[in-house]
Order: sequence, then C-alpha cells, then structure tokens
Amino acid sequence: MTTTASTTTAPVANARALGLAHYAARGVLEHVLARHGITFQQQITLRAAVTADAPQTPDDLITQIRGSLKADPADIRATLDELLANQLLVADGAHLRPTDAGRELLAAVGAETAPVSVRIWGGIPAEDLAAAGRVLALVTERANAELAALTA
Repeated sequence: MTTTASTTTAPVANARALGLAHYAARGVLEHVLARHGITFQQQITLRAAVTADAPQTPDDLITQIRGSLKADPADIRATLDELLANQLLVADGAHLRPTDAGRELLAAVGAETAPVSVRIWGGIPAEDLAAAGRVLALVTERANAELAALTA
C-alpha cells in the first residue's frame, strides 16, 4: 500500500492555513447571509446586540465590533444605520435593541447554517479541537498585541 505525503504528514498551522480556513468558512456563511439579504458585518453587529447581557449604546456596539472585526468605526456606524433602516435594530433612548425581526433573522441563519457546521466540524476529535482552540487563542492574543503596538 502506498501512502502520500498528504495522508502521513499533518499540515503545519500558519497564517496562510488560518486565512484559508477563515475564508472558506466565511464563504459558506456569506452564501447563506446573502439569501437573507444581510452582510457579514451586519450579522456580526446584529448578533452582538442580540447576545448582549444589557442594551447597548451605538458606541458600545462600535467598540465591540471594532475589537472583533478590526473594522473602521465609520463603517460600523454605517452598518448600525443599515440595521436600523431595515428595522432589525431599533433605537430605545440612548440604546439600540434588536427587533423581533432581527432575532428571527439570526435564528433563521442559525438554523440554515447548523447542519453545514455539523458537516464541517463533525468528526474532529475533541482533543484536536481543544489544541486548535488554544493555538487560535494565542495567535489572536499576539496579533491583537501587535496591532495595538502598530496603532499606538
């Protein structure tokens, strides 16, 4: 029986491998989001509002999304305006709250992506997922520190 390098040598985790995995998974999600008429940044922002422990101000959400996506605050503010215009968020005094339509949209996206996620993540041993999680957390921490130093 002949073996190939791809079956005997594990790929090395590096920035390219991380990027390829990210964009492959994001491509799947963006395909689903497009069917629902929402962008990736809108979904991330709406999810932040829906999952928050307390109502968020626009500045709270901008800070949170900027920390996650490293997006420009003006772009995030535009995203908030789009979510408000589409009645997925509503202003309640100084706070933004998700509407029922916003919650339903996230639920629909979640229901549609759940079986895909199972196919993507299913069968990966728990110890491999734990090791990958530790490595990704460390890479995130280090990259955030580097970005902070570059923008200080």
